[in-house]
Amino acid sequence: MSKRVIVDPITRIEGHLRAEVIVGDDGVVQDAFVSSTLWRGLEVIAKGRDPRNIPLMMQRICGVCTYSHYLKSTMAVEDALDIKIPYNAELVRTLMNAALFIHDHPVHFYHLHGVDWVDIVSALSADPAKASKLAFKYTDNPIATGENDLKKVQEKIGKFAKNPQGLGPFANAYWGHGTYKLTPEQNLIALSHYLKALEMQRLAAQMMAIFGAKQPHPQSLTVGGVTCVMDILNPAKMGEYLVKFQELADFINNAYYPDILMAVEMYKTEPSVMKPMGVKNFMAHKEFMIGRNEYLFDSGIIMNGDLSKVLDIDEDMITEEATHSWYKNDNPLHPYDGETDPNYTGFVDGETVGPDGEMVKTKQIDENQKYSWIKSPRYNGEPMEVGPLASILVGYASGNKKVTEVVGEFLGKTGIPAAALFSTLGRTGARMLQAKLVADNALVAFNNLIENLKVDQETCATYTIDKDKVYQGRGMGDVPRGMLSHWIRIKNGVVENYQAVVPSTWNAGPMDGNGKKGPYEADLIGLKIQDLTQPLEIIRIIHSYDPCIACAVHVMDTKGKTLSEYKLDPLYGECSV
Repeated sequence: MSKRVIVDPITRIEGHLRAEVIVGDDGVVQDAFVSSTLWRGLEVIAKGRDPRNIPLMMQRICGVCTYSHYLKSTMAVEDALDIKIPYNAELVRTLMNAALFIHDHPVHFYHLHGVDWVDIVSALSADPAKASKLAFKYTDNPIATGENDLKKVQEKIGKFAKNPQGLGPFANAYWGHGTYKLTPEQNLIALSHYLKALEMQRLAAQMMAIFGAKQPHPQSLTVGGVTCVMDILNPAKMGEYLVKFQELADFINNAYYPDILMAVEMYKTEPSVMKPMGVKNFMAHKEFMIGRNEYLFDSGIIMNGDLSKVLDIDEDMITEEATHSWYKNDNPLHPYDGETDPNYTGFVDGETVGPDGEMVKTKQIDENQKYSWIKSPRYNGEPMEVGPLASILVGYASGNKKVTEVVGEFLGKTGIPAAALFSTLGRTGARMLQAKLVADNALVAFNNLIENLKVDQETCATYTIDKDKVYQGRGMGDVPRGMLSHWIRIKNGVVENYQAVVPSTWNAGPMDGNGKKGPYEADLIGLKIQDLTQPLEIIRIIHSYDPCIACAVHVMDTKGKTLSEYKLDPLYGECSV
């Protein structure tokens, strides 16, 4: 008899996400449904406003990837007004983007996704001397893995374990789960890098603030270019960026990369992370201008996992529909014509597997109706995966020399075939490879900026907005979680319509009107769960996409009781309780 397992909330992500799977007697997932349980609604707020103000508002979509939305929203307005920004501005934006990528990817692996692979409790029983020697197996220059360093890590985490409240930030996890594969010494190495990555996170935020004024929510982009001209003309500021970048690049190459090599070595035979993907369609967009008309990452589409053919993106083929989303118009609409009119229908009564294995009463998704605040984006009617894996696969299949060299080296060191990239393990590895490519190549843009400033100091283009014209444009590119696009229509000098199609919309969207599932849902089907009360396998797959659902906070007491409910009219600012 099949059972329903509900994971809600999925933690260690940005935003609010719920996963429900139907599992057979053999523990294999027969069907899966994923729901975002919080409405974003910023598209509604944008209407009627000056388009030049919208990028500063749109970066508030997220508290992590603020620069991503800031940049693509700015690009959307520039595209609509047919503005070509100066070369210096393009390069500065690349350097800020580099700060974001080499911040975001290590943070995701170590602080959000890493404990799906690393058993913290196991690390406490490791031999620090053996672990220190083992680190040299994966890199010639290991970071934070001296014997004394590792002893200090054990002491620090050991204090948490002795505390009456348990493991502190590592409490309430599935330690000892049968699908953990790293040895105690390998776990200790990765745990040390978890703590070191906290320092790197601070460094990367400082690096973004050099040109962005602050982080999160940088302030230096403007429609037409950038405003940080005094910073890029200051040798001390440029030198500070360079030093911080080099330290972060070293961490990526000598901690993040080796840890992924270690994970692949131990997990490449684990079925839960090597099972075939449910969706093998991938889409990526060019990103990272490092020289004139030279981009680090490519645009393209791969269908059905066929690496022999990369198709061009036809933007007219992009739609979003809401058959199973809490919005009124179910039809597939192009983003320029997208609608954001909420129609919340809630959940129904049901049962789920409880913490002791017994069935308990709960609210559950009605999969025949609407069940998520995320829409269902489609390309020519097909679901697509976006993200670092899509970017790496498109670059690899396109023959991008920088990408093919890094991927070839990685496959050689791990001994896995290219086909193994089509997996949860491959997706996790691809994110590291993208971080490495940025770490190894972003200084090309840095040096080109220095050279160009010797003959040209222009950082912003002029433009006009004709209130008698209708404009429309989009800002599109790959950000840490995949292809992001902002779409704007301007009429009478103000925003008439606005839509943001974010990476996690592509990946986490619900089933469409034709019954086709998005990547999250499709990837869970066929997954064997070892223990229904500890569904680590579900979390590991979902985390591999680095979910970024809308930022917000629900307030409740420890028993889940609602304390208050608020309704805000986004057009008039009126609030009622």
